[in-house]
Amino acid sequence: MMRTVAVALSLLLLATGPLRAEPKPPEIVTSPGGITAWLINEPSIPMVSMRFAFEGGGALDPAGKEGLANLASSLLDEGTGELDALAFQTRIEELALRLGFDADRDRFYGRFSTLTRNLDEGVELLRLALTAPRFDAEPVERMRRRMVVKLTRDLESPDVIAGRHWFREVFGAHPYWHSTDGSIEGVEAVRRDDLVRFVAERFARDNLRIAVVGDITAAALGPMLDRVFGALPARSTAPAVPTPALDFAGGVEVLYRSTPQSAIFFGLPGLKRDDPDWYVAHLLSTVLGGGTQTSRLHEEVREQRGLAYSVYSFLQPMDAAGLLLGGAGTRNGKVGETLEVIKSVFTRVRDDGITEKELADAQLYINGSFPLQLTSSDSIARLLLAMQVNDLGPDYVERRPQIYDRITLEDVHRVARRLLKPELLKVVIVGDPVGIE
Repeated sequence: MMRTVAVALSLLLLATGPLRAEPKPPEIVTSPGGITAWLINEPSIPMVSMRFAFEGGGALDPAGKEGLANLASSLLDEGTGELDALAFQTRIEELALRLGFDADRDRFYGRFSTLTRNLDEGVELLRLALTAPRFDAEPVERMRRRMVVKLTRDLESPDVIAGRHWFREVFGAHPYWHSTDGSIEGVEAVRRDDLVRFVAERFARDNLRIAVVGDITAAALGPMLDRVFGALPARSTAPAVPTPALDFAGGVEVLYRSTPQSAIFFGLPGLKRDDPDWYVAHLLSTVLGGGTQTSRLHEEVREQRGLAYSVYSFLQPMDAAGLLLGGAGTRNGKVGETLEVIKSVFTRVRDDGITEKELADAQLYINGSFPLQLTSSDSIARLLLAMQVNDLGPDYVERRPQIYDRITLEDVHRVARRLLKPELLKVVIVGDPVGIE
């Protein structure tokens, strides 16, 4: 592990102060068949890690079959070609492969890691998983039951209930309203034909992004890309996610439950990832309620007043919308006071901005913690994929520290006035709160 960390730091990572080093930019490789990937070749580690993404995630699940993308992600490694689920999983274990899939609202993701000596057979298993999934009845029903159990359990979680109700109220009929997990009814309604159609519509070469890190050269990667992805359709038939009309009329809604504590979920309009103010907003969000235990919300709600056992905020960018979200958990008798303090923090930061120390601390935290997120070839591949998905450019890692270091107090104050509008704050509370009208 220490060797992996050392190599990762030498390749990509930027620390503050004297530890700062020049990053190694990725090589952009195009296969003979025209498939493009970003590569960092590191022969000193006998492993290859790949991350890839197809446009179109859970938001495109058909109405009444919410959870389709998530169910499909759990089944691609449950039998393919001539191998049933047991045979496929056994071979994965024998080769020590890491192979998995998942989805969010906007994309479907794959991850693959293997020792170099097992690359050839591992690549073949990955190819089969993408191009010839079996979707046999037994694994389909097993994974369906697993998802239904989780969804049933979520029905008893105040935090999950609050978040899902908030999204339903803000997004209305727009497909972002439902989580990637879907609903019990939606998961129960999915049939094998839906899974087959999902793969046929979503997996295509035109909506594919790929990142590779490890012991493989550009010359070897090109043919490998064609082998894995070359048989996929040239173009996806999945539609784009429409732009939502968000309902931010403000106000508080209470879903009463007989519990000693209440879950609070709140949100405001935020920014999409391609907004010019994104980096300033990210720094603002770090000061406000994310990243450290010295955030404004943590300090004023929890430390100074002891009102909540948790309080936080974060930015959630999606392809068709951006949000500034947050939450808190507190005793029923403290809900009203907790909300008042949260709103007062928003108001003060909007009106007065942040301090020089808060700015410097946030810059140090953001730039200093970034290298610590990249401790393996797989995590570096994940970063390279995110750089492609968000159109950040191959030199993003080199530019990133300067982007945050150049943010000024005036920048933060301007974006705070743009985003922090307590009158629009939409709040959902699950519990039996006191002090709420």
